[in-house]
Amino acid sequence: MKAVLCKTLGPAGDLVLEEVASPVPKPNELLLDVHAAGVNFPDTLIIQGKYQFQPPLPFSPGGEAAGVVAAVGEKAGTFKVGQRVMALTGWGAFAEQVAVPHYNALPIPDDMDFTTAAAFSMTYGTSMHALSQRGQLKAGETLLVLGASGGVGLAAVEIGKALGARVIAAASSAEKLAVAQAAGADELIDYSQASLKDEVKRLTGGQGADVIYDPVGGELFDQAVRSLAWNGRLLVVGFASGSIPQLAANLVLLKGAAVLGVFWGAFAQRQPQDNADNFRRLFAWYSEGKLKPRVSQTYPLAQAGHAIDCLAQRQAVGKLVVIAR
Repeated sequence: MKAVLCKTLGPAGDLVLEEVASPVPKPNELLLDVHAAGVNFPDTLIIQGKYQFQPPLPFSPGGEAAGVVAAVGEKAGTFKVGQRVMALTGWGAFAEQVAVPHYNALPIPDDMDFTTAAAFSMTYGTSMHALSQRGQLKAGETLLVLGASGGVGLAAVEIGKALGARVIAAASSAEKLAVAQAAGADELIDYSQASLKDEVKRLTGGQGADVIYDPVGGELFDQAVRSLAWNGRLLVVGFASGSIPQLAANLVLLKGAAVLGVFWGAFAQRQPQDNADNFRRLFAWYSEGKLKPRVSQTYPLAQAGHAIDCLAQRQAVGKLVVIAR
């Protein structure tokens, strides 16, 4: 089979496409014929050795896949050969086949294609966990989404609306904000042109946002903390800016606020039933037309490195997907 390989830690341009042996699934694993694989921010880190875990070299990046079950391990549950599934892989999805633990896989709904499925699990799973279990977002509350045109940001906008919140989308350009508005955002903030804190204050009558979803980090984090309402919740989702911020704890004290970490991968492993419940709601919303995953560009397997680089340069709007077959 063909696979995109990281042989030395470094930039995406160093990735190579080679023929390798097909993986052999363990008893608790599925072997998946990959049709499409989502590109996510962790892919930009893992090839540089900067992610929370590091597979041994050489390895194929790619943390989520959608495809067809080609083989089932003897302890891999009720999955069947030929079944369409989406799976959280950690790495290995930028290949024609990948082995994945059965508990990391979900059947693809009948009304969802492979490309959409490859763009769905990580972004919507992360944002649903963030807003439901961590942020406890309630109908009528105000949600501020930073980086609102990216994969997780757009998912947060749509889920926030589905949960009944008023959604303020913040991004770095008018073009990106137009995408967030099309996804249902009620108000828009271009933080390249105006102060995030001042705009949130203006749009909320000085009250601030009840929940703030932050996948960006960096210098926006301090403004976000200052934009919290009383009893507000700030969700730390990631650091797409490349900078991990420091917290002024006195601001959290004065606002009676909470700063909450969001690590969906660990949640899915530790609370599988809650994760399954989340996806039942997500799939229902998708069928009702409330969630419309935006795949802005697809790439052939040989150009997976270009896709990762595009995401690393923060040029992507919506989700990028690698087509494996």
